[in-house]
Amino acid sequence: MSMAAVFEIAGSAMTAQSKRLNVVASNLANADSAASSTGGAYRARQVVFSATPVGGDRSAIGVEVTRVVEDSRPPRLQYEPGHPLAAASGYVTLPNVDAVEEMVNMISASRAYQTNADVMNAAKTLSLRTIALLQS
Repeated sequence: MSMAAVFEIAGSAMTAQSKRLNVVASNLANADSAASSTGGAYRARQVVFSATPVGGDRSAIGVEVTRVVEDSRPPRLQYEPGHPLAAASGYVTLPNVDAVEEMVNMISASRAYQTNADVMNAAKTLSLRTIALLQS
């Protein structure tokens, strides 16, 4: 595997984790909103990753976000009869976002991003040392 492939693999992973962080941020931002632009409660979203060939010869395998899907769990119901969006039963439909789960996703994605950044830095250092050895 070429050094360029290492950079492409780590770069694809960083891009995928960045998209995952954006989805987590969106989920957390809407965790307590009772209405969305579609009229119903916000639905949590999750990213779906897939392996994808990278590199000039396509022999290395990276990762990409193939799609973002809505979580199929039912929305939360909270009893607030005075709320303007409450149903006749007094329940307000809230997003199906689990803040603790989203925080775990955020930590996992940020650590994966940082790990791939470290891989890129290590590959850069090795490349620079190899060039220095070849020049002497």
